[in-house]
Formats: sequence, structure tokens, C-alpha cells
Amino acid sequence: MRFQIYLTEFCPYCRMARELLDRLGYEYQAIHVELEPCERRVMEERSGRTSVPQVFLGDTHIGGYDDLAELHRSGELTRLVAESQGSAS
Repeated sequence: MRFQIYLTEFCPYCRMARELLDRLGYEYQAIHVELEPCERRVMEERSGRTSVPQVFLGDTHIGGYDDLAELHRSGELTRLVAESQGSAS
């Protein structure tokens, strides 16, 4: 899976991030930090942030929902996905 989302089930921004990736047809791994507290520590170390969601494309930190949505609106998300596919070849 290309994307990873650190999230909680009750967070509306987490739900919106998942819905956006679903709508765009991107696969992702959902990591529920409320169920796995050790994953919250991993998320904080990887992102430098404590809030959810935190979205990654491979090892690249995208940010939260607002960051993800802005990248999509600007067309940069498509470019980042294409670049990640090129580097996986």
C-alpha cells in the first residue's frame, strides 16, 4: 500500500481523509492509534505532530487532512503519486 493514515475512528478529519483517498481510488493502510498506542508514538516520531490524521505517501509525510486536500486541489498529489510509482519501478 502506498499511503498510510494514522487516525482515530471518531475523528471527522480522519474520515474526510479516508473519503478523499477512496474517491481518488488510492489504496491506503489505516493505522488506528486509539487501538494501538505504540503506533501513536511511531506517528509522532515520523511526523513531528501529535494530531490525527497524519498521512504518508511511502516515507513522505503529507500532513493532515487540510494538507492532503490542498495537495489534491493544486494537482501536486497526482504528481507525488506518479513520482512514487516511478521510484518503485
